Amino acid sequence: MRRLARPKPLILALLAIALIVLIAAGQYLRLFERAWFNFNTLWQPTNEQAIALDQYRVTMEAQVIEGLDDVSALTFDPVRKSLFTVTNKNAELIELSLDGKILRRVALIGFGDPEAVEFISENIYVISDERQQRLIKIHLDEDTPFLDAADAEQMTLGVHMSKNKGFEGLAYDSEGNRLFVAKERDPMLIYEVQGFPHHNSEKSYAVHVINNPKRDAGLFVRDLSSLQYDERSGHLLALSDESRLIIELDIDGKPLSTLSLSKGARDCRKMCPRPKASPWTMTAPCTW
Repeated sequence: MRRLARPKPLILALLAIALIVLIAAGQYLRLFERAWFNFNTLWQPTNEQAIALDQYRVTMEAQVIEGLDDVSALTFDPVRKSLFTVTNKNAELIELSLDGKILRRVALIGFGDPEAVEFISENIYVISDERQQRLIKIHLDEDTPFLDAADAEQMTLGVHMSKNKGFEGLAYDSEGNRLFVAKERDPMLIYEVQGFPHHNSEKSYAVHVINNPKRDAGLFVRDLSSLQYDERSGHLLALSDESRLIIELDIDGKPLSTLSLSKGARDCRKMCPRPKASPWTMTAPCTW
């Protein structure tokens, strides 16, 4: 009887290296945590308050916005029934129709690196400056020709400063008067700001900044590029550009459901190109 040949040491070494690389890649991309979450959700009953992202399907593929190539955020204005975005190369606040047509362009002066915009109330928005970690409250009328940050109420957090890994996403809770701020990564964080923007200039106020390290550590994505607060459920949606994933978080910060923006997922025929914003109006978010 012939003895089975033993594997050569070189082959064993290569297999060991390949295994180490696969494990390292899985940890880097947070694939193990994501797989464990997907496995657990198979056995858990659906939360009645949950948005249930896994039930949504893409109804409109990514659309080109003619005349723009560096949009970095999106927020829905329920008063104007339109969308707003910001650009950072030539800093502008831009109003869009719901089908992506440019309605208006407003120059931004002194806003640094505008990365996100969020609707607060009629004519009031907050714009984030990514690099300087500023939050800037603006007032926009129908005839506003430009906006100067020097004339606006603003605050600076200045924590975990990095050149291009700062404030990427904003979301506002109008009932709780809370502004959620996403730091892209290194480290990846979500702040809850209470007291800004201020609504009554005649009254004194205090600003409180709250973070939740346990929640942030449980986000199985590579980065954060946008946030959206759902008033109906009180849940927060977190969008990741690098992971091409939206995560629904409950009021305690626990992940409840996910929506993949990869090609082939949820009837998405095309890869969602660099998803940077999610204006949640109870329609599929893979639109722009």
